[in-house]
Amino acid sequence: MADGAEDKGNIPTNLRLLMVLEEMASAGVPVTPTEVNRELGLPKPTIHRLFTTLESEGFIQRDIDGRAYSPGRRLRSLSAGILSSLRIRTARMAVLNRLAEEIGETCNIALPDRDCMLYLDRVETTWPLRIQLPVGTRVPLHCTASGKMYLSTLSEHHLSSYLRTTPMEKRTEATLIDPDAIMSEMKAIRTQGYSVDNEEFMEGMIAVGVAIDDADGRLVSTLSFHAPVQRLSLDDALLNLDRLKAAARDLSSILID
Repeated sequence: MADGAEDKGNIPTNLRLLMVLEEMASAGVPVTPTEVNRELGLPKPTIHRLFTTLESEGFIQRDIDGRAYSPGRRLRSLSAGILSSLRIRTARMAVLNRLAEEIGETCNIALPDRDCMLYLDRVETTWPLRIQLPVGTRVPLHCTASGKMYLSTLSEHHLSSYLRTTPMEKRTEATLIDPDAIMSEMKAIRTQGYSVDNEEFMEGMIAVGVAIDDADGRLVSTLSFHAPVQRLSLDDALLNLDRLKAAARDLSSILID
C-alpha cells in the first residue's frame, strides 16, 4: 500500500467516485481496480463496487485485456466539454487562427476518442480548394497524422494489443495495414516527434501532426494541418514543422496555466 493510503481510506463517500477517476487520469494508461486502490486504500469490495458503478454508467470501460479499465464515452465527453470551456477555447482558437494564417492551410485540434480521433477545433484555409472534415468528425487512428501521433504514445504492450486485435481498413493504396510496418512507423514517430499522412487516409491529401502535451508530458490532444497535394507536397509541408511545434507548445501552456 502506498504511503498515506491508510489516511485515504477515510475518503468521504461522496468523493470516492471522483477520486477513482482522478487516479485513473493521473495514471494515463488503462488501470485495474487493484492498481487504483494502492493509492486510495479503500476496502476491496468498495473499490470493485465503485468500478462497477462507473462502468455501468458509461464513465469507464474495460480495456482490450478485459482486466484494466480506461475512460468511457461519458468521461471522454466530459473531458472534451472541459477543454471546450469558453476561456480555454478563446485562447486556443487564437493560437489555431494564427497558425492557419502562417501556414495558409486548414489546421485542426483532435482528441483521442477510444478507437478514433475526434476533431475538437478547426480553422479552415482561405483557399477555395479545401477538404471538408468539420468539427465533430471522427477519423481512424492508423492512417491519419493525428491518429498515428496518438498511437505512437502508447506503450509497446498496448500498441501491440491494438494492432493485433483491431481490423484496419485500407483507405487508399498508400494505407499501411500490416502491424509490423505500423509498429516500425510508430517507433520513427517517437524519435522524430511528428507524424505524417501521405495520402493514406484520403487520396490527394497530405497532413502533418504533433502532440499537445499536459504538464507531465503526456499527449492530451494533437495539432495538425492538412492540404491537397495539388497545392502542397509533403516535403514542402514539413517546412512548417517548427511553426507547428511552436503552436503546440503554446497550446500546452494554455492547458497547464
